[in-house]
Amino acid sequence: MPVNFFYFLFCAYLLTYLLIWIAKPIACKFGLVDQPNHRKLHEGSIPLVGGVCVFFGISISTFMLLPLSIEVFSYIILSGLMVLVGVIDDYKDISVRPRLFVQIIIALAMIFIVDYKLLYLGNIFSNGEIELGQFSILFTVLAVVGCINAFNMVDGIDGLVGLLSLIAFSALAFLLYQANIPWYALCIFFIGAIIAYLMFNLNWPIKKYKKIFMGDAGSMLIGFSIIWLLCIGTQSHKPALSPVTALWIVAVPLIDMAAIMLRRIKKGDSPFKPDREHLHHIFMRAGATPKQTLLIISMFSLLMTCLGIYLERINDTVSFIVFIIIFLIYSYLINHVWKVLIYIRKFKSKVLK
Repeated sequence: MPVNFFYFLFCAYLLTYLLIWIAKPIACKFGLVDQPNHRKLHEGSIPLVGGVCVFFGISISTFMLLPLSIEVFSYIILSGLMVLVGVIDDYKDISVRPRLFVQIIIALAMIFIVDYKLLYLGNIFSNGEIELGQFSILFTVLAVVGCINAFNMVDGIDGLVGLLSLIAFSALAFLLYQANIPWYALCIFFIGAIIAYLMFNLNWPIKKYKKIFMGDAGSMLIGFSIIWLLCIGTQSHKPALSPVTALWIVAVPLIDMAAIMLRRIKKGDSPFKPDREHLHHIFMRAGATPKQTLLIISMFSLLMTCLGIYLERINDTVSFIVFIIIFLIYSYLINHVWKVLIYIRKFKSKVLK
């Protein structure tokens, strides 16, 4: 592994670590904290500075270590706007529509300023590349908004969005570097910054760290950055990965979001209505501890990512079919698991009586 890998990682790690120490008391002073409620069961007020510190740690590292270009500068500006909206949402809890509006604007800016968009979906039906043509803008906007909200929705227990994104950025760093695409450096920055964040979020390895949360600013930054890198990696002249493999890299957040939204729509609710019916909630209601849940979901995400990279060596069609089968199985289980939990509770109540 090149020396600059470790240099990039350490620089982003150190900057983010120091920024977190500086930002925590400031966040508490100005009320940028997460309060417990019926959906958030943590104890006390937790500073929501993880995402802001990750962003500035990565941005400073980028300006210090990488040659600037219109693409790099555009990424910093657009991701900064995403973080700003996230901070406002963390502070005032804005409604879904303004957030979606800004996400769409950012997606369009990504398309028309730097010309990053989805042009084809790969050879998923074994009859040649599927070109999107005039639908490329629509597909790109949907992909950007979808990825942002997938990582935003999965941020439900300590460490989850951090570890899932760590797996995604590690896979992208490997694939982009193998394809000689310079954007692998951004992945390395994210890995270093997220490690610093997780030390505080998980109180590891020293218990003295005061807990912080990523906040909507961080989860939306991660989602936007991953779809930015996936667009580059899948649509380049010499692509680092196929579009189907991109689905595997974000499989857990994507599948969980899609299944949750379908179930909410089926109930007649808004697909963006917050609840406690995500995968991590189900594991904990079934009796798993938060740490066990974190480990199980993270290992599943790692397995899915490795499987997707392996299946790319076979062909896109097989990879796509296997992905759809897993999605259907997951959707079926997620829609029936609550019945099993209800029966378990009834059985326990009868036994206790």
